Amino acid sequence: MRKIISLIVTVFVATAGVSFALLNDHAVLIDLYVREVSLPLSVLVAATLLVGGALGVLVSIIAVLRRRQETARIQRRLRESENELRELRRLPLKDHA
Repeated sequence: MRKIISLIVTVFVATAGVSFALLNDHAVLIDLYVREVSLPLSVLVAATLLVGGALGVLVSIIAVLRRRQETARIQRRLRESENELRELRRLPLKDHA
């Protein structure tokens, strides 16, 4: 069932993308300060989405790596605390009477 829904969504997105590309084939002039480039609007939109998605993935990867590093640090501190507690429990109790 999931494969069928995934196939339907994929076909819908592909159809919408092809339709968008066919309806927006006008050339757009882009000034890159150094030179000017003329691209179809659909290519420009697709490239913008691709660059934005890649930047989003990069930022997400950085955040995940920071969380992993923090998790490792916290786990190390937990192990140290557990070892210290275990050692303290082994010490004999002193009577203050």
